[in-house]
Amino acid sequence: MSHNAPTHRSLLGGPEPVLLPPDHPDVAAAAALAAGTSVRDAVGRAPASSYLWALLAEEALAPAGGAAPDPVAAYAYARTGYHRGLDALRRAGWRGQGPVPVEHVPNQGFLRAVLALSEAAAAIGEADEAQRCVQLLVDSGTTADAVAALR
Repeated sequence: MSHNAPTHRSLLGGPEPVLLPPDHPDVAAAAALAAGTSVRDAVGRAPASSYLWALLAEEALAPAGGAAPDPVAAYAYARTGYHRGLDALRRAGWRGQGPVPVEHVPNQGFLRAVLALSEAAAAIGEADEAQRCVQLLVDSGTTADAVAALR
């Protein structure tokens, strides 16, 4: 992103931003994709990557070639990416609240999985969960639009 990154530190002493480490599985997964590995092959090599699960969910929600969307598969993929991301964030010190900056590349897979989970939940009629996911993005210091711009 080319704009200046917002500061995420609370003036009231809120939690520090959580930055997933540079050796997070999403980084290796992105490198594998850039080298020509398919998402499906890469997920078998890096199942802890939220980014890969988010990509699978996004593909199921908006498949190429005119295929019909599969919101149930998208929901399952996104839920997996969401949980893998929660595990990683907790290991990085996140306690369920506070900034998860979208500008930090290793955080983006988790945030994309949250957005895909919101979209898939809405598509299968889980409106409350869809809204909770959007609120999680806001509570993390970003928006659905900012995360969608990563696609």
